[in-house]
Amino acid sequence: MKRSTLVRIAVQSILKNKMRTLLTMLGIVIGVAAVIVMVAVGQGAQSRIEEQINNLGTNLVVVTPGSSQAGGVSQGAGTFNRLTVEDAEKLEREGTLFAAVSPVIVSRAQVIGGQGNWRTMINGVSTEYFSIRDWQAADGSLFSEADLRGMRKVVLLGHTVAASLFPDGDAVGQQVQIRSVPFKVAGVLSAKGQTASGSDQDDVVVVPYTTARSRLSGFARVQMILASTYSPADIAAAQEEVRSLIRESHRLGDDDDDDFTVRNQSDLAEAASGTTRVMSWLLAAIASISLLVGGIGIMNIMLVSVTERTREIGIRMAIGARGADVLTQFLVESVVISVLGGLIGLALGFGGAALLGHITGWSTETPPQAVLIAVGFSAAVGVFFGFYPARQAASLDPIQALRYE
Repeated sequence: MKRSTLVRIAVQSILKNKMRTLLTMLGIVIGVAAVIVMVAVGQGAQSRIEEQINNLGTNLVVVTPGSSQAGGVSQGAGTFNRLTVEDAEKLEREGTLFAAVSPVIVSRAQVIGGQGNWRTMINGVSTEYFSIRDWQAADGSLFSEADLRGMRKVVLLGHTVAASLFPDGDAVGQQVQIRSVPFKVAGVLSAKGQTASGSDQDDVVVVPYTTARSRLSGFARVQMILASTYSPADIAAAQEEVRSLIRESHRLGDDDDDDFTVRNQSDLAEAASGTTRVMSWLLAAIASISLLVGGIGIMNIMLVSVTERTREIGIRMAIGARGADVLTQFLVESVVISVLGGLIGLALGFGGAALLGHITGWSTETPPQAVLIAVGFSAAVGVFFGFYPARQAASLDPIQALRYE
């Protein structure tokens, strides 16, 4: 029997019982749609995290204190601080792969001014911090090298702080007070949004690190050193150069462990998106269970169809149809139901992902491989669960089938 004839007969058989066919493919439709929505949400979240990581800076290398050993046990990053401004200056002076280097002195304080007060993070940085973070002033201007050398009391407000203290938008040129020290607002930074961990990057106040060290914190240690390389290809070599220069600065011997930690954007992105990736595929795997349920439904209906059409099968075999022809006919019916359900589920999945993104504001993104896997899996379900009923039909005895009432 020709393939075109088999497909035509299969489609005619499916259309005879439209409601039953619709209910049969419902499990496949729901399964494929659920897989698409789950993968789209997970992939969108992962892309959003990568975007937020890239938003931290350009070709970023981050040096933090820590990894010191106490009694043979690693204390982890941030537990023992030996980083100094001199370390940052050494990297800038002797490093060959760095486009910019900035120390970061961090503290929290109450900022008073405008129409109230706001407790926020105070970052003491150099002028190169803004090129590393790719951060511009939305209003006013950034502070200069002269401000840095002169330890001038100038301040840049993050978008969140500026909106809280100066809701009318006239922050530039105003005066704010940080720990009883008056500062002049030189500018308002452009909005950066949230980090991958959910913290607000705009809830910050930025001052020259020389001013922060002399006027605010009084600490000689820095909480972080940020550096950027000339190109992404230089990041790995730059990390090794950081280790070499800071170990030399801290006079660490060959047998001494690092008392600092060096990370890059890839490390940060992998750590932040790893859990999201696992969870998205776990949810997709759970959603795919409904595909198996749909496959069982297809098997059930096809077995019923074989029973109902036993006499028809006997007539076809009596006039010359082979067992392979009968098997192929029922297998084609099963695959058509599965693929058609997969395509409908695919459309509903795309629509559901778009609707969910519109309602919740989440980012959704469906990778092409997820589409191929979902539709391919639905076709495989049709073949797998349709084979047994088709084999049952093909193995019928024509004489017994003709006698079936």
